[in-house]
Amino acid sequence: MKQSRYFFTSESVGEGHPDKLCDQVSDAIL
Repeated sequence: MKQSRYFFTSESVGEGHPDKLCDQVSDAIL
């Protein structure tokens, strides 16, 4: 799960999206 979260966070930062979006996406998947 940590790897998945890290992946999303990395992708979000790379795209320039806020961490909030990452949390929403992660929550949606779960």
